[in-house]
Amino acid sequence: MERGHIHPISSLIREANRIFYEMGFTFAEGPLLEDEWHNFDALNVPKDHPARDMQDTFFIKNEQGMVLRTHTSNLQIRYMEEQIKKGVQPPYRVIVPGKVFRNEATDMTHEAEFFQMEGLAVGEDVTLGNLKGTLERFFKELFKGANVEIRFRPSFFPFTEPSVEVDMRLVGENVPEKLRDRWIEMMGAGMVHPQVLKNAGVDPEKYQGFAFGMGLDRLAMLRWGIDDVRLMHSADLRFVNQF
Repeated sequence: MERGHIHPISSLIREANRIFYEMGFTFAEGPLLEDEWHNFDALNVPKDHPARDMQDTFFIKNEQGMVLRTHTSNLQIRYMEEQIKKGVQPPYRVIVPGKVFRNEATDMTHEAEFFQMEGLAVGEDVTLGNLKGTLERFFKELFKGANVEIRFRPSFFPFTEPSVEVDMRLVGENVPEKLRDRWIEMMGAGMVHPQVLKNAGVDPEKYQGFAFGMGLDRLAMLRWGIDDVRLMHSADLRFVNQF
């Protein structure tokens, strides 16, 4: 009997989970159908923010205040809330891979349904240096045989302060030529905004943390040289069988 094949996204989630587990992160999941508090309000996204516009978000008919989650950042709030309810104070380290939804036109690099991975670390002495070191180790493990360089560029996200865009560069003979020595934008990240910690019940005077979010579909495209993101959602066995 012919054996089946693991989808590249599933394979990437398994590998990412292993790498982050070895760094002390736990794995978490949460609802795809989310309320506006956890998807927007608690993450410091104001009512008039463009992300809450119908063009970007799928609102649920006859379910007032409910949306298909637009990012995995909703689990930042849910995870911290759950720990506080259990009486568990930081440190926390958690990653959240999962499906998210945006009301976008479909093309080679965009899908209305795709996968993200959120990372969160909260403690008394968490810094941007910890964030950089964590991401460097992750990419070095993922792109074996390559030297990995990470750089931060200033950015803005409502739920982090300061916020950064994270670029990665792969250097080495084993790196695919189209990726070698090129800076590639990989994700948004930053230090968790004090108001977000407060909204989740964590004392921002005592604790601080970093958070990052990356697109797993895009990461898979870079890892395996896939040219069209739509292939990963096509259910075409000719594509899946290559993995």
